[in-house]
Amino acid sequence: MSHPPSEPDPSPARWDVAAEAVAVKIRWFGLVVGYLYANVVTDADPVPLNVLLSLGFGFTVLDTYQSWRGRVFLGGLPLLVSALEAAYIVLLCYLDGGPDSPFRHFSVLAVVCAAIRYSPAVTVWTCGVNCVGYAVLYAAVPVYGTSITTLLFTLIVLGWVAWAAVSLVRLLRRVGDELSTVNAQLEARIAERSRQLQESQAQVLHQEKMAAFGLLAAGIAHEVGNPLTAVSTIVQMLERRDLDDHTRERLGLVTAQLTRIQGTLRELVAFSRPASDSRGRCSLREVVDEALGIAKYYKGVKGREVRSEVPADLPPMVGVRDQLVQVFFNLVLNAIDATGKGGRVVIAAEHDSGKLIATVTDDGHGIDAAQREKLFRPYFTTKKHGTGLGLFVTRKLVDAHGGTVACESRPGEGTTFRLEFPALTQNPGTAVPGLAEVVV
Repeated sequence: MSHPPSEPDPSPARWDVAAEAVAVKIRWFGLVVGYLYANVVTDADPVPLNVLLSLGFGFTVLDTYQSWRGRVFLGGLPLLVSALEAAYIVLLCYLDGGPDSPFRHFSVLAVVCAAIRYSPAVTVWTCGVNCVGYAVLYAAVPVYGTSITTLLFTLIVLGWVAWAAVSLVRLLRRVGDELSTVNAQLEARIAERSRQLQESQAQVLHQEKMAAFGLLAAGIAHEVGNPLTAVSTIVQMLERRDLDDHTRERLGLVTAQLTRIQGTLRELVAFSRPASDSRGRCSLREVVDEALGIAKYYKGVKGREVRSEVPADLPPMVGVRDQLVQVFFNLVLNAIDATGKGGRVVIAAEHDSGKLIATVTDDGHGIDAAQREKLFRPYFTTKKHGTGLGLFVTRKLVDAHGGTVACESRPGEGTTFRLEFPALTQNPGTAVPGLAEVVV
């Protein structure tokens, strides 16, 4: 059954709705028994009893309808409902002959319904008005053979039922609350384990892709390097001959281009080598320069200005050089993708209060607030052909170095990624315990 958005959620977790459903069943049970008794068993006139039971039938129908809609019928007026129920039971007993009528047992059902629907105070009130009603009935309609013992016993039973019902409901509610707490904790643990598993899978996938790219880069470097060496050898042999100025100038141009290609191949080979996981002193300037040296071959660089404003005199930091290069490489590629032709990407850094603060800023299209909240989640991407792993891996690597990374952006105004790393305040020549020696 559908429910309007403005109505409360009728989920099983709501005690009042679940209790109302039980109370409705108890009322229907009482009505069925009452109709059978009034028309089959009792010697009293069934007409007034049926009329009164029909009023109860109408009340129960309304109660049932509200229960189906996830509401408690007259839930804000529990004292009034209890008083009406007590008066209703007294009238049934009066029409059936007095205090000895079996309808007096409906008071027990009323107390039970109040206990499961309302607070203990309302249950006490319900028990009290039913006791008063029965006592008034006993005083107003004396029946031969009905002793004071019957009155006292009925009142004692009502009091005992109220106490037992309240105690049982308290126990059920406490157990329900404990189960809800345990269930919430279990769901939180499952969500946390699922997140960790997803992140682990994302890291493995990223590492596999980087390894495959490294093998591809090494293969290209090897295949291109061999014929390039042969061409370079031939050019060097030609340069030893007696050549005219025009030919020597042209061979010089060829040699310069061959040297440029060889430099590119060396960078490919360096990028494809197995990543080192040894920690040591690293220069942030050299890390950024190496990342830009790799990023300059990215097709998106053309038509964009990418520059570094990282001072060379910054204190060193401790970390895994290859991982730090990957951090800035990922951020630079993202910044390039976010800008159009003529766009600008600037990497800057400073030292402040023992921290190295680096920023990667672009003047691209920016990121809206809804997307910023998901930026560092695995597999989340706004690119058509993105994997959603770059920023996720970036955050993991920054965290592993004791740093933080945050994003500041406004749609249409560009984006800035701000990274903070602890700076190494020791003298660069001083050995750092537990760290591999790295030349800075």
